[in-house]
Amino acid sequence: MAKIYFSTIKPKKGKIHINKKQCKGCGFCIEYCPRDVLELSEEFNAKGYHPPSIKDEDKCIYCQLCEAICPDFAIFVTLKEEEEEVEKSESRP
Repeated sequence: MAKIYFSTIKPKKGKIHINKKQCKGCGFCIEYCPRDVLELSEEFNAKGYHPPSIKDEDKCIYCQLCEAICPDFAIFVTLKEEEEEVEKSESRP
């Protein structure tokens, strides 16, 4: 069995997807994000609420807390590394 060293472990990064039409602007995702990735936007959605906007997606650690706490299922996170590997495999060196 191969040994795993901390220097070889890469931190996970997330890509945040917000369904602004479905959001009711409760702010739970903003309040409970451990890395302060989201902020309340100035724009209104069709329901008249302020959906969150992404402040700094590079800080996202893919904890998926925003996704778990959202009562309207208006936000979800995908693993950024998987998406980048697909892009790298499709492009030429």
